[in-house]
Order: sequence, then structure tokens, then C-alpha cells
Amino acid sequence: MRRITFLLLLFCFAAMTSFGGGYQVGLHSTRNTGMGLIGTSLSYDASTIFYNPGGTSFLNEKWSFSGGLSLIMARVTFQAKDVNYQAHLEHLLNTPFYFYAAYKATDKLSLGLAVNTPYGNRLSWGDTWQGRYLIQNLSFNAITVQPTISYKFNKIIGIGFGLVWSYGTVNLNKALPLDYSGGEGQLNIKGSTIGFGFNAGVMVHPIEALSIGIDFRSKINMDVRSASATFTVPAAVRSEFPDSKVEVSLPLPANLDFGASYNINKKFMIGINLCYVFWKQYDSLVFNFRTKTSALDRTATPALYQNRLIPRIGLQYKINQIVTVRVGGYYDPSPVQSDYLNPQTPSSNEIGLTAGLSVFPVKGFSIDAAFLYLMGTKRDGTYSPENFAGTYYSAFYIPAIGLTYSF
Repeated sequence: MRRITFLLLLFCFAAMTSFGGGYQVGLHSTRNTGMGLIGTSLSYDASTIFYNPGGTSFLNEKWSFSGGLSLIMARVTFQAKDVNYQAHLEHLLNTPFYFYAAYKATDKLSLGLAVNTPYGNRLSWGDTWQGRYLIQNLSFNAITVQPTISYKFNKIIGIGFGLVWSYGTVNLNKALPLDYSGGEGQLNIKGSTIGFGFNAGVMVHPIEALSIGIDFRSKINMDVRSASATFTVPAAVRSEFPDSKVEVSLPLPANLDFGASYNINKKFMIGINLCYVFWKQYDSLVFNFRTKTSALDRTATPALYQNRLIPRIGLQYKINQIVTVRVGGYYDPSPVQSDYLNPQTPSSNEIGLTAGLSVFPVKGFSIDAAFLYLMGTKRDGTYSPENFAGTYYSAFYIPAIGLTYSF
């Protein structure tokens, strides 16, 4: 049964949050969210451990801590092609979080730890909607841990390196078309996996007011060896759909980021970021059911993502010693081709607008807040392997809160 191929295609997309041009989440610091998600050239708190490990050695304080979370709220509508039919995505509340800790061991050497949830989503299209054979509901959670070391040369150049450990779990449901048995079935899949990668960066301060950074985050292969597939089907076809284990490999693509920021004066700073995402590393998804029948077998499902460049800009202004404000924006082009657009990732070319502020009630401590409005353009497309066509409309509203303490 060819529609069963969507089982693990959906697992692949489970790593996606359904917003942004692909399946990456840029919500790794409330301060940086307020500045258009830039960060490769910034080293004002411990979040530089993620954005550019080379900047960790430029932190002024001996200890720096930063933590926070975001609330992702979505509005996504599907309009069927040539049919008067609409469906609305119920995007259940998702709260990605982060925590960073940095320690300045010497004037030149710094150590750090980053804990992030860069992949995660909870969504539901409902049990009876038109695309139920592709997806009904999904819950995915992932966490990454990155211990980091950074070293500074001559107060001008800092280099850093971190090992990345990633753990993810998924729980999803989809309907099965069983036309020859006179009804439908149900599939549930649960799985978990661990992957490894690295994060390396360099930061340069050629002059006091200017900071330049470059960072590379490696590809991480999330190899699922024993996800559980459970089928609810009529007894007449039970032998074709035995409960089984399934194997699949999902690549989380590499990123190459360049950033520059300039302090125009003691109050005003402007920064830019160029993020190149190696989406072509996700070419197709190959999965294999351990128990094989005429309906379950080894299948390769094409994705054919395209590499994309994301430009970002951010500005920061210190009103006084207590309040700092930020604004920013970016353009995130979709890596998904129109022939492979689907309800798991109704991805479009999107514009993100951000604003944020920090309040410093005491020296070294700040309460950070930000808001991201993500405008998704109207997107027409078809998932060709299943001939599922329609138009997607989307918008996302993401408030964030965080705390930063350095001493």
C-alpha cells in the first residue's frame, strides 16, 4: 500500500516546527529573537555558546547564565484545489526553551554548556480531515546538549568548539485507506533516537566597535533503529499490517553562518547575519519495516530540498542603564519545492518581524522579552507522490521571555 510510505516521511517532518522555511527553529535566545534572530557576531551573554562558540572567550564576566522559553502559536489554513473545502491546523502550544552557562577559567580560556530544544512540535489537523491519510496529529520533542571550549588570542581573535548530543522522541497518528476492506485503519508510531554533531566558530574584533563572526554547525544524522509501529485495522487484513519495528535515518542539515555587528556609539548597535542552510543534505527518506508484507516494505520517499540563504538584520538601542530595546527582521525562503509541498510542512517564503527589550533592575541581571511575528505568504503546491494539492495560508505569533545573569 503506497500511502504507508508517509509513515516515516512524517517522522522526518516531525523534526520540523512547521514554521520558517524548513524544519529549524531559531529561538535560542530571547535577546537575539528581539534582534531578528541574529547572533553570530554577538558575545554579550552566554548564548554565544550556541551562536558562535568563538565568542565565549570574549565574555567580560567570570560567570554568565541565560535561560528562557518561547510560546509558538500558529494559524494555518488549507484550501483544497478545485474543491470548496478548507481545513484549519490546530497548532497545540509548543514551548521551546534554552539554558546556557559560561565560565571564564582564565583571561583567555572559557568553558560553557548549552541546552536547547531546537526541534519540536505539537499539531493536529483532526481525525476526519481530507488529508488524514497523510497526517492526523503529531507530537515531537527534542533536546540538544553542547559542552563547549573557547580560547582567545591577543584580544582580537576567539575560537571555539562544542560537541553536540541530540535526543528526540516522536508520537504520531495517521489514517490508513483500506478501500478493499470497506473501511479505514489507524497507524500510531512512537520512537526515539540519539544523534551527534559539532559546532565550531571564530570571532574577530579588528577594532573595538566592530565584531565579525563565522560559525559552522554540522549535519546530525538522527538514526532511528527501533521505532514502534502499531496498526488498528479490520481482522480481515490484519496479516498485512502486523505491529512492527521500523528503521529510518533523518539528517538535520548543516549551517554556515556569517555575522557582523557595529557599535555606532555607546548606545546604538546594528548587526547583520547571513545563514546558509545545506538543505540538499535532505534528498530522500529511506525507511525499512522489519516485518515485511505486501503492504509494508523498504521504501525511499523523495524530498529534494534546496539549499537556502537567510538574510537577517537587527538593531539594539540602550535607552539608559535600565532599559535596552531591540528590533529586527529576516527573510526565510522555503527549501520545499512546489511539487513536494505537504501538510506536514506547509512551508512558504516567510518574513519575520521582531521586537524586544531588556530591563536591568540590578547590575548584571536582566529580564528579557521579545515578540516574533512570522508572515507566511500564500503557497500553492502539490505533493506529487500522493497527488495531494491545495493552497496553504499561515501566520505565527511567538512571544518569548528570558532571564540573564552575569557576574
